[in-house]
Amino acid sequence: MAVKDLIWQFACLYFILISLTHIAIFHEGTSENLKIAFRLYRGPLLIIEFLFLIGVNVYGWRSSGVNHVLIFELDPRNHLSEQHLMEMAAIFGVIWTLSLLSFLYSPSLSIPPYLNPLALSILMLVFVLNPFKVFRHEARFWFLRICGRMFAAPFFHVGFADFWLADQLNSLANALVDFHFLVCFYVTNGNWLEANDTSQCMEHNFITRPIVNCIPAWIRFAQCLRRYRDTKEAFPHLVNAGKYATTFFVVIFGTLRSVYQSNYASSADNPFLFLFIASCILNSCYAYTWDIKMDWGLFDKGAGENKLLREEIVYSSTFFYYFAIIEDFVLRFVWALSLYLTEMQYVSSDLMTSILSPLEVFRRFVWNFFRLENEHLNNCGKFRAVRDISVAPLDSSDQIQIIRMMDEDDGVINRGKRKQFKRKEDKKILIYEDSLMTLQSPKSSGSPISLIHV
Repeated sequence: MAVKDLIWQFACLYFILISLTHIAIFHEGTSENLKIAFRLYRGPLLIIEFLFLIGVNVYGWRSSGVNHVLIFELDPRNHLSEQHLMEMAAIFGVIWTLSLLSFLYSPSLSIPPYLNPLALSILMLVFVLNPFKVFRHEARFWFLRICGRMFAAPFFHVGFADFWLADQLNSLANALVDFHFLVCFYVTNGNWLEANDTSQCMEHNFITRPIVNCIPAWIRFAQCLRRYRDTKEAFPHLVNAGKYATTFFVVIFGTLRSVYQSNYASSADNPFLFLFIASCILNSCYAYTWDIKMDWGLFDKGAGENKLLREEIVYSSTFFYYFAIIEDFVLRFVWALSLYLTEMQYVSSDLMTSILSPLEVFRRFVWNFFRLENEHLNNCGKFRAVRDISVAPLDSSDQIQIIRMMDEDDGVINRGKRKQFKRKEDKKILIYEDSLMTLQSPKSSGSPISLIHV
């Protein structure tokens, strides 16, 4: 099945999901229960959206020549393609839809309504943790291995896949909080037919909920400290750690604002509100600057005709880059609009979370394109020993020179000195002088040779 067909089918599926949401809003007698159910279903839906967009990322990388297989150190002969990822997202999307329908019409089906979201989450978890060699077990085990190293930071060496997956988790922080709510709900509710008071899992939870919210930022913070320990480079690793540390202040001041909200007649009198806003501004400015300059390598002074970009770009049109610069800015600072709408009580905070969470996943989806491109071109994270790979054709004189250098005693400089067990006269000659004439024929003048510059 063509990738464009999969994208079209998934778009149709999302249209169906939106339609079902509107139906649910007007579904008689479920208004309060629906709010709880939406929190229970929101986390799995964000995971499905993320999985599909990663498939689109892989399609874009492969089509544009960005070697994500090398960067992620995947098995070139056995790894998930974009079709596999999109198919999994579509399958889970259908299961999600059926589960929601079963929740809405549970009285007619004689099924306890709150059994449905729990069954959905357990099914997704079992798929990932399934120990048997079925359902893409190589990819699942690779994912679990990376997750193990990620959550164990800073006790393991940090590879590109480790930090990349942790960055994805930062954009899925709301999904992580939703899964925390799901666990808390089923531990404390004790009723499969209707929801009791859930405030202890939401607005009145001032301990475990903020801790869960800080987990993604802590992982990246710890990874940056580990990178500094391994490389002894304060820049960029300690500076990058400072970026994630600002998230801790956002969560802390946001929590204190909620704790002491009842002590003030107006939210404007709450000093923690202004501390929360200041920490959000610092976090957004810090993160946006890092996105553009460090992660994407844009705003390069030597960009030449690619104004405000960089000298070398992979994707076909500069429009994509300018769109990403604006889009990243808007979505990094959209919290300001959200705060205004919720403080003026135009929109509930829960609805704003439902709107902004998919947008953050989309922002990360766009970020992935340019972060992988920058790593492919410049090895900006220094995760690979290979600085550059050239596949340009070489002429016969270049081939002769390379072969002669390999035959010389000092033609290859090793990274470390090793004891030579063979005498120089026992060294095997790669090519003899009388064979060099064959390389000067017109047939060999344009043969491609790959050079790896270390």
